[in-house]
Amino acid sequence: MQRWKLIVEYVGTGYVGWQRQREFENTVQQQIEDALFRFCKQKIAVYAAGRTDAGVHATGQVVHLDLDYKGGNQPLTGFDLRRALNAHLRPNLIAVVDATPVLPDFHARFMAKNKLYCYRIVARRAAPVADINHVWHRYKPLDIAAMQDAARHLVGTHDFTTFRAQECQAKSPIRTLERLDITAAPYDAFDGVDLRIMLESQSFLHHQVRNIVGTLVLVGEGKWTSADVASALAARDRARGGPTAPACGLSLVRVDYL
Repeated sequence: MQRWKLIVEYVGTGYVGWQRQREFENTVQQQIEDALFRFCKQKIAVYAAGRTDAGVHATGQVVHLDLDYKGGNQPLTGFDLRRALNAHLRPNLIAVVDATPVLPDFHARFMAKNKLYCYRIVARRAAPVADINHVWHRYKPLDIAAMQDAARHLVGTHDFTTFRAQECQAKSPIRTLERLDITAAPYDAFDGVDLRIMLESQSFLHHQVRNIVGTLVLVGEGKWTSADVASALAARDRARGGPTAPACGLSLVRVDYL
């Protein structure tokens, strides 16, 4: 029995999230487990570093699985496993970009030390059709400097009750946000702006990233001030926070391990 660590990339559009669900089959986890079964005729559970919601993407999701493979005279290599899984995953928009054998005690979720998410916003009048389902489209310009100033209130260790979903099952709302960077670059030659909001923490609450982004966009639109964000955080009340940003702009970029 060999434990494998996979790095997986997927487009979350059309899936009901990462986690296998009883009433749905179209989840990322289900598709990977089905591909494993087609490859080796074994029912194998895969475990992810984090459960992404419906419509959320990933370029660096990490999963682990245990595989007892006796398909030939030569040991199974990471190259072979990656190639086989990708063949069986087609035409799903899911790809295994790396497969590495690891020690039996490796756990994709419990050993994760840091996660990096990126949220993309495109601000321009015309719809960004080339990036549809990958960005949140805002029709009007956003005040990036104001958003950056407001973001500083959220960095560090805080009670993030205001920014977590009401159905969040985490035992504690306390989280440490190590990084919250907002950068802007030209999206096109016609005044379109590509905003990227990078958020890094050991763990996140349910909808924490999307609720933070939705709140910061209110600042960018001039509807809230930096002080309003600080007050919302201090209130520890979801009703005092901004709206939940759409899932389509969010991607899990990287998971770090020691």
